[in-house]
Amino acid sequence: MGNLTYKNEEQMKATVRALANGDSLASMCHLRLSKEPLPQQNIIADIISLSRSLLFPGFFSDCDVNSFNLEFMIGMQCEKLKAALENQILAGFMLAEPDSVEILRSKAEAMAATFIEQLPAMRQVLHTDVVAMYLGDPAAVSYEEVIYCYPAIKAIINYRIAHQLFLQGVPVIPRMISEMAHSETGIDIHPGATIGRYFAIDHGTGVVIGATAIIGEHVKIYQGVTLGAKSFALDENNNPIKGIPRHPIIGDNVVIYSNATILGRINIGSNAVIGGNIWVTSDVAEGEKLIQAKANNILRIKSDE
Repeated sequence: MGNLTYKNEEQMKATVRALANGDSLASMCHLRLSKEPLPQQNIIADIISLSRSLLFPGFFSDCDVNSFNLEFMIGMQCEKLKAALENQILAGFMLAEPDSVEILRSKAEAMAATFIEQLPAMRQVLHTDVVAMYLGDPAAVSYEEVIYCYPAIKAIINYRIAHQLFLQGVPVIPRMISEMAHSETGIDIHPGATIGRYFAIDHGTGVVIGATAIIGEHVKIYQGVTLGAKSFALDENNNPIKGIPRHPIIGDNVVIYSNATILGRINIGSNAVIGGNIWVTSDVAEGEKLIQAKANNILRIKSDE
């Protein structure tokens, strides 16, 4: 028994040395010098909940909101949101930027304040998304049902929150917010995508929208749609070149049906209709309809046909 214990201890020590070996870690270890904070999933979830409750009072919190206490409750929630957001933005900076805590904290405070200032405008845009979802779904009974029940609305709320933070240059946090929506709803919208007003996703599961995608107004997409990249340009070291436009541009009043895959920096013209189960890698003209023929050929129908 003693020899076995000794052998196990030696194996454990060898394993610890291997796990702590710097060569095996490469850049996959974040060493903290002074217990710097890291972004926390549970607090980011609280930030999403607070933001949702501010954007749609009475739907996403346990607060007893009424006409008498609405301003007071919103004030309390804004204070909570600002404090939580400041700390998490700071934590995101500590993960991404080598700078003094004082400088980063000042940046985090300013960014949190700017984000909260944008909430009224964000609410206006989200109201158009709710209207688009309601008008685009004959099964929808009311705006309230859409807000409270539809997973697409939750994903779009997360996207618009994450996109605002992304535009402000907040590191890490926007992607965490979008990935939480991905886990919750099955809808994957990168915070860098640009999406116009009156955006609707029907059913939604399996939707993927890439980082440089641009979507116009009054666009409706169905489950399984991918707005992705066709290929990646490589640098001299065969690493993907970051930041280049590589996802589709979708015009206004476009409908994209289920499981359509649209790849590359192509243009889908306004008022176009993309049928289901189609692979699209070239431009689609304004008003054009792309549908799958019986022999699995793509049929292009001009807007006047």
